[in-house]
Amino acid sequence: MLAISTNNDVWTIDLGPVLKGGSPTHVKISKGEGNDCEPVYSPDGKYIAFSSMERKGFEADKKRIILHNRQTGAQSDISKSVDLSADNLLWSPDSKFIYFIASHEVHNQVYAVDVTSAKVTTLIKGHNIADLNITADGKKFFFRKQASTMPYEIYSANVDGSDLTRISYVNQQRLNQLAMNDIETFTTKGAGGTQVQSILVKPANFDPKIKYPVIFLIHGGPQGNWNDDFHYRWNLQMFAAGGYVVIAPNPRGSTGYGQKFTDEISKDWGGKVYTDLMNVYDYSVKSFKYVDKNNIFAAGASYGGYMINWIAGHTNKFKALVSHAGVFNLESMFGTTEQLWFPEWEFGGTPWEARKEYEKWSPHRFIHNCKTPMLVVHGAKDFRVPEEQAFQLFTSLQRLGIDSKFYITLTKLILLQNHRTQDSGG
Repeated sequence: MLAISTNNDVWTIDLGPVLKGGSPTHVKISKGEGNDCEPVYSPDGKYIAFSSMERKGFEADKKRIILHNRQTGAQSDISKSVDLSADNLLWSPDSKFIYFIASHEVHNQVYAVDVTSAKVTTLIKGHNIADLNITADGKKFFFRKQASTMPYEIYSANVDGSDLTRISYVNQQRLNQLAMNDIETFTTKGAGGTQVQSILVKPANFDPKIKYPVIFLIHGGPQGNWNDDFHYRWNLQMFAAGGYVVIAPNPRGSTGYGQKFTDEISKDWGGKVYTDLMNVYDYSVKSFKYVDKNNIFAAGASYGGYMINWIAGHTNKFKALVSHAGVFNLESMFGTTEQLWFPEWEFGGTPWEARKEYEKWSPHRFIHNCKTPMLVVHGAKDFRVPEEQAFQLFTSLQRLGIDSKFYITLTKLILLQNHRTQDSGG
């Protein structure tokens, strides 16, 4: 059942019997109860490689590279020496290497693993790469590359990572009309002294002598990250274009910083990650002289919206908040989401099995502490975080007399609730 399982399997199908008028035979080769996917045959026909998550019910487990010997049936994890989650598996034409892409900090980099020795080598680092392909002679890669200042374009490189060359310039004419600054990164100490990396984007024509408002962005997932990409919804450059300094932290739960870092948000949604984020806030106010500490706003979607709702009940540091598709009531979300395995993993079971966890980390139990104005945004066709979450949040804000607005999208119709309570002088 899709709602309660992440268990995808890899199968082989023998079509030989079909040629004789029979039915194909199926053999399952994956052995785990987690997500197994992306099978690729080696060019010499000896192996099938596929990615595999070991833990069932967890969508952000490490994606290991499993090598399946077609003759013996033996399997081995040839990526166990590195703390990387592998995507886009690609064989070298001589079947000696598997190339793959993995997230490392704010980039998606290209790696190679030697099939015989299991040695992993970094080939292309410091770039955000997708859709890796290789020429028939095995000498060149072709792929898409993006950055916060550039939507995807086509690039090539030698298989050793040298001679990185841009091929397409589809968006360049329009980009030349825009003023944008590249991302910067900085590191702070999070909960327990763990290092936390954040992205910083300054607005165009930045003047360090001027005080700028700040938009503090919190990513979703929660097992996701902010990286050097040209996002078509939460675009860092679009926020900066409004005259804001953008700060986008990758706190506990973020991918690209090792599996332990990613794991440390489960059953702790408002714990270490909240400390990580508040430490980034405090560091930014103290260290960046161009930050207007009286004009710092926070926004987030999905889990990011959850954290906005959590922040609303735990601190008054921000001038205003934006909760987009945010989780508000953990128990009612369990009863309405289409993805039951997700809360069951994140909180250790169903609400009746793990009631203390659901109560401990549910923002609705702390919203009475809220003093901060909020914009609530949601979509009526959101089945992951259903719209009832936003209605509960907005109703609570209104009853508390908090200055708040509510946008909800219904297919092509946008409805707006823009109401200030009498107490707020509306």
